[in-house]
Amino acid sequence: MADDLNDLLDGLEPSSGFVQVGHSAGGPMVRLAASRRPDRVAGLVLVDPTDEAADLLFGMRFRVGEKIVIAVEWVLARVGMLERFFRFLGEGMPEDVRADLHREAFRPAVVVTQGRQARTFLTELHAWQGDPPALPDVPVTVISGSLADGMPRRVRDAATAAGRYRAAQSRQGRHVVAARSGHYIPATEPDLIAAEIRRLVLPPAG
Repeated sequence: MADDLNDLLDGLEPSSGFVQVGHSAGGPMVRLAASRRPDRVAGLVLVDPTDEAADLLFGMRFRVGEKIVIAVEWVLARVGMLERFFRFLGEGMPEDVRADLHREAFRPAVVVTQGRQARTFLTELHAWQGDPPALPDVPVTVISGSLADGMPRRVRDAATAAGRYRAAQSRQGRHVVAARSGHYIPATEPDLIAAEIRRLVLPPAG
């Protein structure tokens, strides 16, 4: 998936480097893509990213729970009920985006793809604990949620701590807490993400 992202960016020509933004599992993807093409990266914004610094992601309890969630989501998708549980994702979005979500996001094939990713994703991420991708010396902003919103509090706290750690690994790192959000910050506080992107794109006034 990191290679797919870089292939896509090969077809674009920014006036200055790209600011790459990744939410959840997209966080590791943009980190890896940036490490492979550091020459064209102007900054990273990692939005409540999955991160190898959160050890509990690799325990049996979390992995079994993930399999159960995916199995339940597949059943709900099969009977046409999965969208009801994620309807909040479309609130405040433009009509065409909501239409895309309704048409594409809650079908069984999407959950099957999620399951295929889950088979190897955490194992590959775990290997980064000893050998993480080397990021270019660019600003790295990590935005963490603060609300549990359905996940166990221990998972929420571990994710936030991992985000704080990830930001601290960069010389230009910045950790921001989304006070009104859980994991789905793009749906609940999109303006916060946009503001952090603007910080990296636009020079300071004056």
